[in-house]
This record gives sequence, C-alpha cells and structure tokens, in this order.
Amino acid sequence: MNYNESRVYLDELSRYGSVLGLDSMRELLHRLGDPQDELKFIHVAGTNGKGSILSYLSSILIQAGYTTGCYFSPWLFEYGEQFQVNGVHIADDELARHTTEIAEAISSMVVDGLNSPTLFEAETALAMLYFKSRGCDFVVLETGLGGREDATNIVGTTLVEVITPISKDHMAFLGETIREIAGEKAGIIKPDTIVVSAKQHADAEEVLAAKCTELGSELRVVDEAAIEPISYGIGEQRFNYGSWADVTISLAGTHQFSNASLALLAVEALRDKGVLIPDEAIYDGLRAARWVGRFTELANDPTVIIDGAHNEGAAMALESSIRQYFGDKKVILVIGVFKDKEYDKLLSHLVPLSKQVITVETPNNDRAMPARELAEKARAYSKHVEASDSIYQGIDKAYEYASRDDVILVCGSLSFLGDVKRIIETRETNNG
Repeated sequence: MNYNESRVYLDELSRYGSVLGLDSMRELLHRLGDPQDELKFIHVAGTNGKGSILSYLSSILIQAGYTTGCYFSPWLFEYGEQFQVNGVHIADDELARHTTEIAEAISSMVVDGLNSPTLFEAETALAMLYFKSRGCDFVVLETGLGGREDATNIVGTTLVEVITPISKDHMAFLGETIREIAGEKAGIIKPDTIVVSAKQHADAEEVLAAKCTELGSELRVVDEAAIEPISYGIGEQRFNYGSWADVTISLAGTHQFSNASLALLAVEALRDKGVLIPDEAIYDGLRAARWVGRFTELANDPTVIIDGAHNEGAAMALESSIRQYFGDKKVILVIGVFKDKEYDKLLSHLVPLSKQVITVETPNNDRAMPARELAEKARAYSKHVEASDSIYQGIDKAYEYASRDDVILVCGSLSFLGDVKRIIETRETNNG
C-alpha cells in the first residue's frame, strides 16, 4: 500500500468503533513479532494534562540525547503527528510500510475466525512497529481511554507511570464515580515501578495508593505547597518546585506549573530507575516543550486563544488562566462541543466570563451538538449568545465583535481546533 491507500484502509477500521479489552491487541502484536517488548515506556494516564506531560517528558529525554518516541491521540492538524520520534512526525512512506504489515496481520486474524482489531488498536500497533524500527530508547505513551483495558496497556516494560489529574469524563465507559474512574486509570500500573501522580481527589489517591501497595510499586504525589510561581506569561512562565529553582516553561496556563512539577517528579523517578538525565537537559527540555491546542495563542491583535477544554476539570483550569492573564479584558467565546460531554459544566465556567458567545457545530461528527441547541444551553448563563452556521462564520463573527485589545477564546472539542488554526493563520496572513 502507498500512503493514500493506507489512510483509506485505516479509516475503514473505524467502523469497528471503540472496543475495550486487550485480547485482540495482544493477538495482533504477537503476529507482528511483539515489537512492544523491545521498548521501554513512560505510560501516561489521567483525565486532563496528558498532552502537556507527554510534551515535557519527550522534550527532556530528547535534550538528554535519547531517541524518544511519543504516541498520543487524537491528532489535531495532520494524521502523522500522533506518531513522533524526536519531535518529528512519521514519514508517509514509513506509515504506509507499517500499515501494510498490520493489514496482513489483521487479514490473517480474520481468516482464522478472529474479530478485526479496531482503528485505535491498529494505530497503537503501528506506533510500536515504528518506534522499534527507529530504535527508540524510550517511548512516552498516552492512554486512549481509561487505562486498564486500553489498547496501550498491552505494554509490560514500563519504567514509570504518570497519572495526571483525574476527573469525570467518558463515564459511560469508565464509571460514574471518581473512585471507579481512578480504578480504570490505575490499571496501567505494573509491579515494581514508580508511579508519579498529580494531587488527586481523596478517593482517587486512595485507589492509586492501594494499587501500588498491591503491586509493590512506589507512589509519589506532587506537593502543591512546594510550587512557587515566579512569573506568569503567554510565551514564558517561571516557577520553583522544591529543589528545582527558577524553572522556565513556554506552555501557557496557570495549571502548567502543576503539570511541569509532575514532569519533574517523573524525571526524578526515571533517574532513580537508572536513566541518566542531566539537570541541563531538564531545564532546557521544559523550556523547549510545545503543545499546540492547549491554551495556545494564535494571534495578538486581537488576542486569539485556542484550548481543547471539554470537561469540568479543564474548564476550571481554563477559567483560572483567562482571569490570570487577561483580567478584565473583553472575552468573545467561540465554543463547540460533543453532546456526550459535560457541556453544561463547560458553559457554567466560561460563558459568565464572556461578553459575547458564539456557538458552532464541530463538523463531520455524529457526536457533535448542533450549534443552535448549544446556544440554547448557553443562554442559561448569558443573553449574549448566538449560533453560527459554520466554524468559518463563527470566527468571522468573533472578529467583528472584537477590538484590538480584546480576547477571542475558541474552545470545546479538540476535533475542530485544527480547522480553527488554519482559518486564523490564513486570516492573519491575508491581513499581513
């Protein structure tokens, strides 16, 4: 298969939906030679902040001189971005080659009377083949859904597990309570590893601690009291954390101090596992880390921020950041959500901050909430709400409402932020 044929093949696998469980994943990788067994992993689970943690840890390991793989989902701007080695996306010919191997393995499974793996299982297998072929020293691996039965949990050579803040999301799959959801996330923990965690709800921390005790693993939790912000900024922020003094990060958002502190905890754990990481690589790696789509500034006249907040925890972090960075500035909110998300929690935190709200429908997705329906929900918190017929029209309206000193905030589902970025960049280029 060439690249285009590979993309068609993979898209066809999406008809199998999302299936939790490891049997199919285990069989697929076994027929591919179990490439995952030749790699070392830092496995990341949680509800919010996983992408930032991947960015920080990958950047630090790259700065330390290691060939570093990074796998995450969903992709925002181009398909290959979810498979990276040393920050570079997989090449089209490599993607096609590994997809061909996977298609042959899946065909043999079906001939033997087994169910076809899902798209995410095939993509996870592709990541393993790619990272093995590139001789990766370490792979920073993000769970797709939950942890315990997620396809990425097929790995058995984990050095450190990282658990980001846990809140209610994907409850139809993971459980109704924080305790149940934490139990699913804790499923990635392997025996005799080091688990580093953000400060969690008491129920979540209790579940993580019990799992670590059961498996003989060590649990280390970020000490929020030890985080000392020095300066805030969209392009640069500085803070202290314990013995780590004057750390600079480029990711924006008030919550990034906690994320970066969790990354520092993970690095310390890797060092305790025998991985050589100089202090210089840690400072340089944190400063160099980028993660587009999470409180990312795309323009500044007016300021345009995009953020993938789509649950209550992320909405609270976004609200805090808007208040910290922009104070009393006028905010025009452009928002689109999936109807199976906690959209009301998102609206309750963000609509009251906004002088004008424009709702959009995320395109080409059956889960998308219609713009007019979302507008009706938003009117519970503001009278200044209108629905837009398209993302392009929504952005255009936002610019009409905004003066040069105002803020346009685009958030909700990650699925349409790529479109937003292209629209904004084209607009900025044309207005030069």
